[in-house]
Amino acid sequence: QVQLVESGGGLVQAGDSLRLSCAASVRTFSSYTVGWFRQAPGKEREFVAGITWSDVPYYVDSVKGRFTVSRDNAKNTVYLNVNSLKPEDTADYYCAATSIKYFESSPNGFDYWGQGTQVTVSS
Repeated sequence: QVQLVESGGGLVQAGDSLRLSCAASVRTFSSYTVGWFRQAPGKEREFVAGITWSDVPYYVDSVKGRFTVSRDNAKNTVYLNVNSLKPEDTADYYCAATSIKYFESSPNGFDYWGQGTQVTVSS
């Protein structure tokens, strides 16, 4: 069983940056593909970025150039740097992990989820 804990969210102004963290309870976290999702009020959960177990990042087109995903295997942590934040980035952000899939972007493809961290961007 893998437990994931997100942190780093908060209330920021448009144009600000945040670094979201996803810490795992297992030392084998480096062998998991990790995805970041977000869910705004009244909307479906959507994929924004991921990083494979071989450290290949991938993104949804709408965040390319603003979001950067990385991992520190020594700390069993995956990060999502979010820059130039916009009010429409306001959402709960979740990380998820799978040991099976590679370039996975569907929520159904992930086996483990964190509890989420809230990001609110004011205009």
